[in-house]
Amino acid sequence: MLPLRLVLIPLLIAASTVLHVVPLLLITLVKALLPFDKLRLASNPLLTGLAESWIGANNWMIDRFTRTRVHLQQDAPLRADGHYLVLANHQSWVDIVVLQKAFNRRIPLLRFFLKRQLFWVPLLGLAWWALDFPFMGRYTPKQVKRNPELAKRDIETTRRACEKFRAIPISIMNFVEGTRFTPAKHATQSSPFRHLLKPKSGGVAFVLDAMGQGLHAILDVTIAYPAGSPSMIDLLADRIPEVRVHVRQRPIPDEFLQGDYQNDRAFRARFQQWMNGLWREKDEDMARLLAD
Repeated sequence: MLPLRLVLIPLLIAASTVLHVVPLLLITLVKALLPFDKLRLASNPLLTGLAESWIGANNWMIDRFTRTRVHLQQDAPLRADGHYLVLANHQSWVDIVVLQKAFNRRIPLLRFFLKRQLFWVPLLGLAWWALDFPFMGRYTPKQVKRNPELAKRDIETTRRACEKFRAIPISIMNFVEGTRFTPAKHATQSSPFRHLLKPKSGGVAFVLDAMGQGLHAILDVTIAYPAGSPSMIDLLADRIPEVRVHVRQRPIPDEFLQGDYQNDRAFRARFQQWMNGLWREKDEDMARLLAD
């Protein structure tokens, strides 16, 4: 039964992807040829509708072919026309599936900052590009130290993306730790948090600076896997009994809507202190979710 499951579900996902991405790319081509900004903006609901339909089909397959259940706790109502910055911990590629299952059609389509290499993923890379997902260089600290201009490239990419997002309902997704949690990475960092890696504040600061008043709240998402951090194979093989998700809606402090994170050391210190405070609370949420 397991080999059949591991073949059947990916085939169904691939078929759904083709059925959704082909019309999405056709609409994108028409959008590129339209002469007026208002007409181009009018095509956005069609594009996001196709993306949400694809996610909905994937969610249906999870419900139909697995016993995985996502238990969601939230402290405020969500808005499909909202403007959110979504912050989450990161343990597995399954996190993305969980976020889409928890939020699809309940908040605007989640848009991720992606590694530039992901543009070449068959069909999906073009779909992400058509939906204005920003592609980043993700340079290492050593690369940036040798060539500081590389850091400026990602900052400009962030700014250009945020300018596009001002005109539409948006959910900008950021895995603040910058990488997936593993015990080895946790030990290497000497992380002060029991269940989390250290937060990387720069990306969050750049988005808040670029979007200004365009965002009305932060959705602080904590994802916990009581049975242990899973792989995508675990999901397809029905080896994830449950996922626990907690969502806090937080106001955005006015003092962080504008500031020079890169060059103002005092501002950077205040911002990092604020982010560390969020992460301490998230660590407590993780402990509670795992213990419940």
